Amino acid sequence: MAQDFLPINGTDYIEFYVGNAKQASLFYQHCFGFQLVAYSGPETGSRERASYVLQQNKVRLVLTSSLHQHSEVAEHVKKHGDGVKVLALWVDDARQSFEETVKRGAKPAAEPRVLHDEQGEAVVASIYTYGETIHTFVERKNYRGVFLPGFKPLKSSFKAKPIGLQYVDHCVGNVELGQMNRWVEFYEKVMGFNLLVTFDDKDISTEYSALMSKVVSNGNGYIKFPINEPADGKKKSQIEEYLDFYNGPGVQHIAIATHDIIETVSELRQRGVEFLYVPEVYYEDVMDRVGNINESLEELKKLNILIDRDEEGYLLQIFTKPVQDRPTVFFEIIERNGAKSFGKGNFKALFESIEREQALRGNL
Repeated sequence: MAQDFLPINGTDYIEFYVGNAKQASLFYQHCFGFQLVAYSGPETGSRERASYVLQQNKVRLVLTSSLHQHSEVAEHVKKHGDGVKVLALWVDDARQSFEETVKRGAKPAAEPRVLHDEQGEAVVASIYTYGETIHTFVERKNYRGVFLPGFKPLKSSFKAKPIGLQYVDHCVGNVELGQMNRWVEFYEKVMGFNLLVTFDDKDISTEYSALMSKVVSNGNGYIKFPINEPADGKKKSQIEEYLDFYNGPGVQHIAIATHDIIETVSELRQRGVEFLYVPEVYYEDVMDRVGNINESLEELKKLNILIDRDEEGYLLQIFTKPVQDRPTVFFEIIERNGAKSFGKGNFKALFESIEREQALRGNL
C-alpha cells in the first residue's frame, strides 16, 4: 500500500464567517449545546476581527465577524451570507502537509507560520479548495492552550447543556455543473483521498430535479467529503438554489454524529431548531426496506427521523432547515449503527422535502 503523504488525525475546527459572531455564538450555545471556550478580538490584540470558539466533545466551531466594512471577512459575508470559510484539518506536521499538497497542485492560501504564546506554539498553513473555501492544516502537538495562540479562554455565563454531538461525520460541498469530477480529482491527486462512493442522477432525482454526488475519503476514513453538482431536471435543483444564493461553490452541510439521535433531536426541537419535514407515508414501508432496528419506529416517526441500511448496519439521520436566511448552509444529525453509507434510500424523500421548501421560497 502506498504511503499516505497526508496523514490526518481528524477535523480540527470548522470556521464560519458570519455577520454577528457574538449573537451566532449564543445561538449555537443555546440551540446546539456548544460550550464557549475561547475568544479573540480587540481585547486580545485582534484589530480586524472577533472570533468565538465553541466546543462539544470533538466538534469545534469558530465563529468570526469583521470589525470593519472593508475586510476579507466582511466581503465574504456580503457575497455569501453566513457561511463556512475554513475546514481545518488536524495534522502532525503542518509544513509537510502544505508542501506535499502544493507540489501536487494545490493553490496556497497561507504559507506555514508559527503561532506562539506562553502555552507553547502551533503551526498553521492553508490551501484553497472549491470556491473561496480553504483547508487549514493545524499542528498543535507543542501547544497546551485552549485553542490557538491569539485566543484567550472564555466561558459564558449561559450554561449550555450538551445534546450529545460527538464528532464531524462528513462535510458536503456544492459545486457548479460539470465541476464535481474536477474536485474529486483534486482530492485524489492533491490530497491522496480515495473515491468512496458515487451517486448519479438516477439515485438522486425526483419528478422535477436531480443532482450527482461523489464521496471522497482520506486514508483512515476520518475525513469524508461528498461533492455535489446539479444535474438536468425540469426545474431548479437544490444545488442550483444554493449556488445562486451563496454566489458560487461552498460548504452545503455539516453532518455531526450522535450516539443517541432520539435524545439529540428531541433537545434540538425543544430549543427551536427547525428540520425538514418528511410526510408520514415515508414510514409506512420503511421497515420492509431496513429490517430490524433497536429504536421504536413510533419515536422516530414522531421526531421525523429517517432510517436507512447498508451491508454493514443501519443509520438514522435528519436534516435541519438552513440555519441562516439564505437557503444555503444546514446541518445533518446522524447516528451510525454499523452503516458506513450516506442514506441513499432516503434521497428521494429528502429531495422532495427540500423541493417543498424551495417552492415556498419561490425558487423551484
